[in-house]
Amino acid sequence: MTTMFSSTNYARRGLRHRRPRRSLVPFLVPLVIWGGVAGVLALWWSDTTSVAGPAAWLTGAGRITGLLAGYACAVLLALMARMPLLDHTIGTDRLARWHAWGGRCTVSLALAHTLLIIWGYSLASHTNVVSQTSTLVLHYPDLLKGTAGFLLFVATGIVSARAARRRMSYETWHYLHFATYLAVFLTFGHQLSNGADFVGNRLAQAAWYTLFLGVAALLAWYRFAVPVRRGLRHRLRVAAVLPEAPGVVSVHLTGRHLDDLGGEPGQFLRWRFLTRGLWWTANPYSLSAPAHPGHLRITVKTAGGHSAALARLRPGTRVWAEGPYGAFTANRRTVPKVLLLAGGVGITPLRTLFETLPGQVTLVYRARRTADLALRGELDAIAVRRRATVHYIVDEPAGYSRPLTAGALSNLVPDLAAHDVYLCGPPGMTEAAIGALREAGVPARRIHHESFAF
Repeated sequence: MTTMFSSTNYARRGLRHRRPRRSLVPFLVPLVIWGGVAGVLALWWSDTTSVAGPAAWLTGAGRITGLLAGYACAVLLALMARMPLLDHTIGTDRLARWHAWGGRCTVSLALAHTLLIIWGYSLASHTNVVSQTSTLVLHYPDLLKGTAGFLLFVATGIVSARAARRRMSYETWHYLHFATYLAVFLTFGHQLSNGADFVGNRLAQAAWYTLFLGVAALLAWYRFAVPVRRGLRHRLRVAAVLPEAPGVVSVHLTGRHLDDLGGEPGQFLRWRFLTRGLWWTANPYSLSAPAHPGHLRITVKTAGGHSAALARLRPGTRVWAEGPYGAFTANRRTVPKVLLLAGGVGITPLRTLFETLPGQVTLVYRARRTADLALRGELDAIAVRRRATVHYIVDEPAGYSRPLTAGALSNLVPDLAAHDVYLCGPPGMTEAAIGALREAGVPARRIHHESFAF
């Protein structure tokens, strides 16, 4: 099924095309991180006079991997501190991917550090590995705590593996990750009391303390103090819960000074509903309408226990909102023509962009059935008001279905390669759409998508 309205280069006041400013932050952050890696290696080099014999080579490699693992812990925590400067320029999902990749590297480095040090020390002392392990853990200062922290890191890595992650809820996975805070705390003392590069080196100790205390301050401020302050200031409450499609509801919220939240179209917040069964977790949901000083709205599809419970929320329920987060905004646009490609409930952030993005905008909205096209009335009204084009495509009945291919998209959207594309939908649909868009000639830098699979 396809519904179309005439498309023109229409721009009403407030929707004029302006080329967004490109931020240097996504390029500078990796440089800063790798600069820190160079600094860590320089610390080891300055404290190493010579390396002779297998024991020294193994111990030296163990020192390097231990230093890098410690530094990586600070970087991983900083990436997930929810700093607006990083979140709004790099994007939450991109930071999460960096964090996941860095987490695998950190666990590997910690494991390598442990094995190399035990092996090197056992060669130097002419003892077996089991005896040397027992000596290190039981008799070296802070190493028993360090061992507990190391085991927590390994356990976190196991539950973060894709196979394990699919078998648990988002809430369980999220709270298990808090174990990493304890793991960092347990291993920190071991680094300073046993690390050959820190013992007696006051400058190195001061730098390490500054790094970790700085990251701790960022976490305390952005992940705890700011949400509490905003919860008390904005006094958000549920005003109504309205059905939009089968299994899809919109939660309307009222509050005070909501314009201070600064939410942009395309962004999301983490919502904590202070009612039984929901108060203990904050889940990410996009705004499905532009933010208003006294009103916000999210639209949610039942996909788990948390989202299903939102349909039963009572008016007056208190809400805390953390954010806004994400870089899925108009700032990513680079050319006047824009295609918005939505799948299922992925329409929620694209609905706000459809209303507010300047330039020539086309919306393609895919769903399984006609009844699953949430917010269709609003989309039709926006299309008429701004003289835009909207295509609805459903899989059932089969006669109305269209494949997600380069040819099909090019037929729907003339001059597709000259568009920016904002993409939001289920993982399988997103992957297929990216392949089709690239085949149709859309440059990768102009395909913008944001995943909530953190």
